[in-house]
Amino acid sequence: MKNIMLVCVAGMSTSLLVSKMQKAAQEQNIEADIYAIAESEVDKILATKMADVLLLGPQVRYLKGTFEKKYKDMGFPIDVINMMDYGMMNGENVLKQALTLIG
Repeated sequence: MKNIMLVCVAGMSTSLLVSKMQKAAQEQNIEADIYAIAESEVDKILATKMADVLLLGPQVRYLKGTFEKKYKDMGFPIDVINMMDYGMMNGENVLKQALTLIG
């Protein structure tokens, strides 16, 4: 089971992307827990739920450095979702990005 956390300003704009990623994962027989949260909720969620990768929406890309420092001991990769894939809501490509980062 892959745990993929998407982070945006309010957790709303990534909801559609989550649905498309879940559909792509299902089609590829990949077990994944994909969820979107607001950047203000990351600490709270990580206190109770593990993440294998944290993907930031392009609108919060400025948080990458802060999050990398803050969560470096947790050992998961952090990256920014490709702006084109985000804008096109390309769940398949974003899923591929997440799986590549997980390794």
